[in-house]
Parts: sequence; C-alpha cells; structure tokens
Amino acid sequence: MNQFTQVILFTDTDGRARFREQPIALDEGKPEARLSALMPSGGLQLRHSPVGFRSSFHCTGTPQWVFILGGQMEIGLQDGASRVFSPGQHFFSADTLPDGATFDASVHGHWSRQVGTEPLVTAFVRA
Repeated sequence: MNQFTQVILFTDTDGRARFREQPIALDEGKPEARLSALMPSGGLQLRHSPVGFRSSFHCTGTPQWVFILGGQMEIGLQDGASRVFSPGQHFFSADTLPDGATFDASVHGHWSRQVGTEPLVTAFVRA
C-alpha cells in the first residue's frame, strides 16, 4: 500500500457539504511500515455519544480528523446523501461555514448520528 485514502467532508462552492476522496502518499518509513509525512495537529478530543444520539444540521467549527473508535456514525448531507463510518474508519471534517455567510440549516452543514446498538465513541484531532 503506497497511499492512504482520506475521505473529506467539505463545503463546496455552492455552500453545501459534500464528500470527496483524495490520496495521502505513504512515502516515508520502511517497506514493512509505510508512513505519511508528519501532519500538524491542534489537539485531541474524545467523545462518547449514547445510543439514539442525533445532531441537527451544523457546520464544522474547526477542520478536524474524526476517527471512529467504537459504534457507528452516520453523516448526512443536505442533498440526502449519507455515509456510515465504523470502528477503524475516519474522515476529515472541513465543512466550515463559508466566509461572510449566516448559517442556514436548509443549505449549510451536515448532521451526524449514532447507528446501531453500541454507543458511538470518536476521537477528534484538530488540524
């Protein structure tokens, strides 16, 4: 494996949240343990969300990696698309409110929810 696939939740030019994927090269380390370049981070935060948790539409305040440690997390977009992330999966949440915009829950952001019978446990690593 020579690359890591980064799933990105971002704000498109129309102000709506979308998903895209991009590769991150694993070109450091040794053949038996490939590494990406070191990325800066601004802190780690852990979250526990009980069974039944669901947020309303919101934007990401500060871009951050979201790693699923336990349970499942579904992210839903304004256009009806959604993705479910399971333990060991991740995404980069960068759907910030466009400069100068006032939040409109019918246009901006995403919602998240816990899925299944297990509480949702996540780690947020700020970029």
